[in-house]
Amino acid sequence: MIMPDQIFRLFHINWVLLKHGLDEIILATHLFRPVYFLRHLAPWQRLTRKKPRAVRIRLALEDLGPIFVKFGQILSTRKDLLPDDIAFELAKLQDQVPPFEGVRARQLIETALQDTIDNNFDDFDATPLASASIAQVHTARLKTGEEVVIKVVRPDIEPIMRRDIALLKYIARLAQHYWKDGRRLRPVEVVREFEKTLFDELDLLREAANASQLGRNFSDNPLLHVPVIYWPLCRKSIMVMERIYGIPVSNIDQLHAANIDLKQLAERGVEIFFTQVFSHNFFHADMHPGNIFVSPKGQYMAVDFGIMGALSQEDQHYLAENFLAFFQRDYRRVAELHVESEWVPTGTRIDEFEAAIRTVCEPIFERPLKDISFGHLLLRLFQTAQRFDMHVQPQLVLLQKTLLNIEGLGRQLYPDLDLWQTAKPFLERWTKEQVGPLAFFNKIKQDLPLWSERFPEIPNLVHQALSQTAHGKQQSNRHAEELRKLRKDIDCSNRRTGMIIISATLFICSTLLYALSDGHQLLSWLLTGIGTVILAIALATDSAE
Repeated sequence: MIMPDQIFRLFHINWVLLKHGLDEIILATHLFRPVYFLRHLAPWQRLTRKKPRAVRIRLALEDLGPIFVKFGQILSTRKDLLPDDIAFELAKLQDQVPPFEGVRARQLIETALQDTIDNNFDDFDATPLASASIAQVHTARLKTGEEVVIKVVRPDIEPIMRRDIALLKYIARLAQHYWKDGRRLRPVEVVREFEKTLFDELDLLREAANASQLGRNFSDNPLLHVPVIYWPLCRKSIMVMERIYGIPVSNIDQLHAANIDLKQLAERGVEIFFTQVFSHNFFHADMHPGNIFVSPKGQYMAVDFGIMGALSQEDQHYLAENFLAFFQRDYRRVAELHVESEWVPTGTRIDEFEAAIRTVCEPIFERPLKDISFGHLLLRLFQTAQRFDMHVQPQLVLLQKTLLNIEGLGRQLYPDLDLWQTAKPFLERWTKEQVGPLAFFNKIKQDLPLWSERFPEIPNLVHQALSQTAHGKQQSNRHAEELRKLRKDIDCSNRRTGMIIISATLFICSTLLYALSDGHQLLSWLLTGIGTVILAIALATDSAE
C-alpha cells in the first residue's frame, strides 16, 4: 500500500516538472492526453519557456534530488541517444550540482574529526572544488605539506534518498505484479541492487577502502593512477585523499593541446575496463567523464570510488566466454552459454535463439565505434530477449552501465576505435589463463601453501588407511569359506588403493619440487612420469577386473 508521504512525493515530482515548464511530460501521459491542448493556455508557459529545454530538464533533476541527478549523470554519457543540447547540459550534473555552504561543510568536517580544521589542515578552502549529488569536495593542505581534497557527504541527504527509494520500490512491486514482463525483468531486485549501491556511496570509509583496493590492483600497472588515501583523517562522512591534477577526459581540446594520442588513450580505456572486470574482478562502476582525468603523460586518473562492482566466478566465466564467442561471431555458442547459465529458460531452442542473436549482432561488425550504438544494440537485444523470456540479471546491471560509460568515453576520444580488435586479444589471453595447462599449474601454485601444511600428515593418513585395510582383511579371514571371493576383491582393492596413494604422493612431491626449486625440474618430471605409470597400472587392473 502506498504511504501518504509517497503520494505527496508523486505530487511534488509533478509540481517540479510544471515549475520548470516540463508539463508536456505530464500531459503526454495516457491519462492526460485528451486535455494536452490545455498546456498552451497555461499561465506559466510564458515564464518558464524563456530558458532552453535542456536547461529546464537539468534544473528539474537537480530539484528532484540525488536519485534523479544520478539518472541524469547516466544519460549524459549517451550522446548518441540524446539531442546534443540535452547531453551537453546534463553533463553539468557530473560535477556542477549546486553546492551547500562552505561554513556548513567546515562544521561537518570538524564534527566528524571531533577537532578543529586548523589543527588538522592548512589552507582549507571553504569554496568547493566540485559538487555532486551525494557529496562535495574541498581542497586543503596537510600539516606535513601534502595537497589533499576533503570529500564531505551532503547534510540530511539520507532521509531524502530513503523516501525516493521507497517510492521506487512501491512502483517496482506494482510493475512486477501487474506488468506482463514484470517477472522476467525483475524490477524489485533491480531496485534493491540500485538501493544497495546508492547507500554504499554514503559510507566514505567504504569508498576509501575501495580506492585502496583499486590502487593495490594497479600498483604495478601504469595504465591507471588512484589517489592515495589518508586513513587517519577518514570517517564515515568525510574522506581525505591525494589531490590530483589532470585534464578532464571529456575536454578534447586540452587533450589535443597536451599532444596526447587519443587513439591510444581510447584503447587503454578499453584495456583498463577488461582488466578490472576479468583480471581483478573489481571494477569502477561509475566511470562517467566527471570522474576520469588524464595526466599530461597520458595516464588515466580516477576519482569517486563509491560504486564498485564484482562478479561471481560463474558469471565472470560465462561473461568472458560470451564476449569471446560474440567477437568470433560464434552465435551458437552465445546461445548455448545463455541456456547453460540459465539466463534464458532451459527449454529454449538453441537454433532459434542463435538465429535471433545473429540477426541483431551481425550488422554491427567491421564498423568503427562512431557507427555503432551499444544503446541501440542493447535495445534490440532486449526486444529479442523478450521473445525468449530472458530474465534480467540484477548482478550484471552495474557492469552494463559501466560498459555504456566506456563506450561513451571511447566515442568522445576516438570515434574510429575498433572496439572488437582492441578487446578480443585480452579476452583470448584471459581465457587461456583460466582453462588449460597454464590454469592447472596456476591453481596448483595457488593451493601450494595449503598442500605444504598438510604434506607432513600424509604418512599418518597412509598408515591409517593400511591399518584399516589390514583390520578388514583379518575380519574377512574368520569367514574364509563364505567370503573367499570378497577377500580376493579386498586384496585387489588394497593393491589399487596403495598404488593410487603412492601415485598421489609422487604427484605432490613433483609439484613441490617444480614450484619451490628450479634446479629440480628434471626430477619433478621424472616423479610425474613414475606416478602416471603407477596410476595407469592401477586403473588398468581395475578395468581388467
